[in-house]
Amino acid sequence: MTRILLLGGTGDALQIARQLSPEDVYSLAGLGKVPADLACSVRVGGFGGADGLARYLRDERIGLLVDATHPYAARISANAFAASRVAQVPCWALRRPAWQAQRGDDWRMTDNWAGLTAAMEPFSHPLFTLGREPLAHLDEIPAHQFWTVRCLDAHPGNAQARVIDARGPFSIEGERALFSASRTDVVISKNSGGLATEAKLEVARERGLPVIMLRRPDLPSVEREFTQAVDLLDALRTLFP
Repeated sequence: MTRILLLGGTGDALQIARQLSPEDVYSLAGLGKVPADLACSVRVGGFGGADGLARYLRDERIGLLVDATHPYAARISANAFAASRVAQVPCWALRRPAWQAQRGDDWRMTDNWAGLTAAMEPFSHPLFTLGREPLAHLDEIPAHQFWTVRCLDAHPGNAQARVIDARGPFSIEGERALFSASRTDVVISKNSGGLATEAKLEVARERGLPVIMLRRPDLPSVEREFTQAVDLLDALRTLFP
């Protein structure tokens, strides 16, 4: 039987993990809660870069590596690609389609934190939906701004920042309430794709608010790429009935 190593941490990855067998392994970086309802093994923590991952693939006799990490986990995806080549193990990837701007959207694209902070300088109440990254900059908030930061982990804010720990999916009604309570005048987002967090874009559109969007990183091409978890699962069932 071919053992599968699934690199995860997203809702899509968890959907796949729930269908794996006891011989397979679901790998998490360590952030968030570890699922307790899985038949497969769960491994928490890093591998030590591409070389460490390649050793793990060989030592554990992994026959298929599946990269279902976040679209912005570029280093992990690069390590997965490199390790699969060294260990001569095929690599599949789940690559969630990016959101596309619609009529009425005001998206302002940027590539990094420096560009992001420059783009949001004219605004006073940004809503961050980038994950943990803004937490490292809470002592750099300009005097004219108050930040609302939404991420998975609880974290203390300060006099100029409120940190909300929450996990999607988020509803239109909930996002409207958040925008009103936080007096949001600009949204800071990654182009994560998917339905779970898309409601913020709809609310920004209906309110005529700009969205400062962090561009996706380039990811390596692998043997097979899927845009939906259900399609990847179908391929697994076909290959490993």
